[in-house]
Amino acid sequence: MPAIRSVFRNISILTLLLTAALLASAQKKKDKDYAQLVNPFIGTGGHGHTYPGAVAPFGMVQLSPDTRLDGWDGSSGYHYTDTVVYGFSHTHLSGTGIPDYCDILFMPTTGEPQFKNTQYRSVFKKKNESASPGYYKTHLEKYNIDVELTAATRAGMHRYDYPSADKANIIIDLQHRDQVLDSWIEVVNDHEVRGFRRSKSWAQNQEVYFYAKFSKPFKTYGIASNDVLQQGQSKAQGKNIKIYLQFDNPGEVISKVGISAVSAEGALKNLDAEIPDFDFKKVQKTAKAAWNTELNKIQVEGGAPPVPKVSPDDQVINGVYGNYGNPYPNSRPSAGKKVAVLDYAKIKQSIFYTALYHTMLAPNIYSDVDGQYRGLDQKVHTAQSFNYYTVFSLWDTFRAENPLLTLIDKKRTLDFIKSFLAMYDQGGLLPIWPLASTETYCMIGNHSIPVIVDAYSKGIRDFDAEKAFTAMKSAVNRNQFGLDIYRKNGAVLADAEDASVSKTLEYAYDDWCIAQMAKMLNKPLDYAEYIKRAQYWKNVYNNQNGFMQARSNGGFKIPFDPTEINGDYTEGNSWQYSFLVPQDVESLVTRMGSKDAFEAKLDELFTTESKLKGADVPDVSGLIGQYAHGNEPSHHMAYLYNFTNSPDKTQLYIDRILREEYSNQPDGLAGNEDCGQMSAWYVMSSLGLYNIAPGQEQLQVGIPQFDKADIYLENGKKFSIINTGAGITKSNIYLQGMNLAKKAYNKLYLNYTDIADGGEFEVFTGRLPNKMFIEELEHPSSKISDSLIVANPYIIAPSKTFKEPISIQIKSTDTDVKIYYTLDGSTPTVSSTLYNQPINIAANTTVKAIAIINGKSSFVSEANFIKLNADIKLTLTNKYLPNYSAGGDDALINGLHGTANWHVGNWQGYQGKDLEAVIDMGQIKPVKQISIGTLQDTNSWIIFPKYVQYFTSTDGKNYKLAATVNTKTDIKDTKPQTQEFAAPLNVNTRYIKIIAKQYGPLPDWHESKGNQSYIFADEITVE
Repeated sequence: MPAIRSVFRNISILTLLLTAALLASAQKKKDKDYAQLVNPFIGTGGHGHTYPGAVAPFGMVQLSPDTRLDGWDGSSGYHYTDTVVYGFSHTHLSGTGIPDYCDILFMPTTGEPQFKNTQYRSVFKKKNESASPGYYKTHLEKYNIDVELTAATRAGMHRYDYPSADKANIIIDLQHRDQVLDSWIEVVNDHEVRGFRRSKSWAQNQEVYFYAKFSKPFKTYGIASNDVLQQGQSKAQGKNIKIYLQFDNPGEVISKVGISAVSAEGALKNLDAEIPDFDFKKVQKTAKAAWNTELNKIQVEGGAPPVPKVSPDDQVINGVYGNYGNPYPNSRPSAGKKVAVLDYAKIKQSIFYTALYHTMLAPNIYSDVDGQYRGLDQKVHTAQSFNYYTVFSLWDTFRAENPLLTLIDKKRTLDFIKSFLAMYDQGGLLPIWPLASTETYCMIGNHSIPVIVDAYSKGIRDFDAEKAFTAMKSAVNRNQFGLDIYRKNGAVLADAEDASVSKTLEYAYDDWCIAQMAKMLNKPLDYAEYIKRAQYWKNVYNNQNGFMQARSNGGFKIPFDPTEINGDYTEGNSWQYSFLVPQDVESLVTRMGSKDAFEAKLDELFTTESKLKGADVPDVSGLIGQYAHGNEPSHHMAYLYNFTNSPDKTQLYIDRILREEYSNQPDGLAGNEDCGQMSAWYVMSSLGLYNIAPGQEQLQVGIPQFDKADIYLENGKKFSIINTGAGITKSNIYLQGMNLAKKAYNKLYLNYTDIADGGEFEVFTGRLPNKMFIEELEHPSSKISDSLIVANPYIIAPSKTFKEPISIQIKSTDTDVKIYYTLDGSTPTVSSTLYNQPINIAANTTVKAIAIINGKSSFVSEANFIKLNADIKLTLTNKYLPNYSAGGDDALINGLHGTANWHVGNWQGYQGKDLEAVIDMGQIKPVKQISIGTLQDTNSWIIFPKYVQYFTSTDGKNYKLAATVNTKTDIKDTKPQTQEFAAPLNVNTRYIKIIAKQYGPLPDWHESKGNQSYIFADEITVE
């Protein structure tokens, strides 16, 4: 018995010790007020496109001021440089490059109610404006009204402090900003109003219901339809509905507003559940607490040296704003001088926690408190045991924001995936860029796929994985956006689809993700298929120049300039896409020749002095050489040095980007925030971790920016990252050594399990690279070794059309390859002609070629060559736009006809002047008919000519009008389409002059009214 008693006693002691240890561990995390470090104005200037208003984490309501109603920099409805506010609406987008939302505008005024926004808007001053998580405040100069805003998840609260006035109003404007398709408003009683708005902008069909309650009764009201008061009406419906509510010298009035995409009743339920009373401070406090709960998931310390000491005689200006790249410029001030001493650790922490805050503004909860939501099929559904979300900027966020949330917010990530699957059920497709109840199809790729795969690989598995896998395959096997071309040819071809290089690269990455999911689900046949497709990037890689280049007419498209932004790339150029192979980096290194060659290419990327050319795309910003941090395709590139012999350059450039491309100012983002991605890069890179290929377990090691960062995981464990050298300033910092779990560590990556298991990762840093340490490091892995493909051969020719015989070559980016070809249009096999010397082409010819390695074949490369009539010459009186040359001066007589997709070329563009050209046939000939092909894509400013005139002449001097052909299509017909302006001539002539008349400035109803339209022409045909 004593032995048994001893055992139980020992067990009891052990239990107590374990309990005490757990309690001690739980007590270690002491939540701090990180909300005070958040500066919501970061990103509201420059091109960040953020908003400063009140919002709860991932909230349905984003209650914020509207200061800008149109333009790219008005995408969020607010820009820091503005000084006029139109009111305060309840929905906003954070950092997008396309405007939408700003629904249900409230504006307090005094005096006689006005209904036009140019009448009721007010000036405000920046000195009276402030914001913090869940709170916003400003002062309306025109009315002397103080405005405060706060928010719960699905409801917002306004507090207006009116001056003494017998006519104190609230204007509710349902017409505000977007095109309204329908709306209604109803006065319920003298304390309550409800309404509805259905609008069209980026989201083609967005429904918002609202229910508003007021802390004091309004003495009167008036509903306006088309800005005309409707006497005696308590309800009205239409496309321009507004209302004023008037209070009698009220002093303070509090409005609380619930919204819903389902119904007014749903909006009321949301309101009553989340803001049951009119206690503004309570809602504000709750919002702040909710933010602190989220922000405390990562606790950072230090990051810069202590604030320097100054002489007691100095006048010190303390502050926390400014870039921290050059700290303490006045750290040794002369006595008596006015000096600025900034707390740079606080500045870095402010940038960090604002970034973390930004990552939690979207996606947005879209289901009501009872689970109801409006799906992509426009029907009402009920989410069972999860919250349904919208606003997924997946092309951006799959790179860093979603991996961050997968790390620190698994429950919400699971809800995201369940939302994806619901969208698949209701719309037949995994989401691409869903906004409200609309799939916008914005951007390229199908990047809900890497989000699902990354989550599954990291243990988030409480969803139907088989259904998700089926949905993934369905997404990439549909015939849309060039996917059919990609599957058929092993690449998207520039002849048939725009953004062909970018699409090929991103489709290949998605396919790699599907292969990883197939492996995890033990589906070997699917794995083999998709791991092959993951290598299709090889078909747009040109080993002659080391760039990703568009494939056209069987070869690489020419002319080619890697700095040119054009239709072959999405928001970028070849420099910014030539490293986008995160799933197969080591194979890219091999194709470039060696690690040293790959490193040299990266060096050139970051150091080249060459400038951007081609289209003006403002997203391509934050340039370091040709690296563009302001846009997402570049975000992984600095980490690629980890695959070279100089990983210290990863540390060099990460540190530089963090210092130079982010600040604590309104313009403190290098480009669009993009729903959290720009900030998520900062968060992850500040922690010293980055996953270049979500779906892979490895996280690259960069350079931790804080003395200590504690990541609190949902499994109750804590992972700490320590860098006591983070306070080194005025220069880059480099890794000198690493410990994991108190043991020496020599890998340039951490596995996800290293983090999930908790523990401590310590890095030692210094001002100079430690070459001895670098040589011992184990590099990360990114290589496809299974089911290797043979790259498509490429055909080299001076042009697709010719007047004199040409010589062509056929080459391959693979080594030890045999190339077989045909010239009669038949499909080549190993029995076809073996290529061993250039081929002469003298007539219309179709060349087809394949590459073979050990019996394994590439896809067929096909080129068509057209012999032109050497007798016809074309002279252009007005020059085409250089960005839309279609190949040069002979493009209009080269025998090539464009399609309704103007992005793929063959179209020659003119703007601000007519197309005027002269055809010379060399001698007088009989002409039956002449025609010119044109394009109309109204939304892209491309409009059919008003008319085309044809003049004839036998001497080239004296012309006679032979025919006028008017357009058959109205500018309001916005679908992309082509039109032939054909005219019978039946004359003998040598010269034909063609004048295609510009439409002129875009009409008032066009969203870009007043801008000059384009004429796009492709081919002049003489019969």
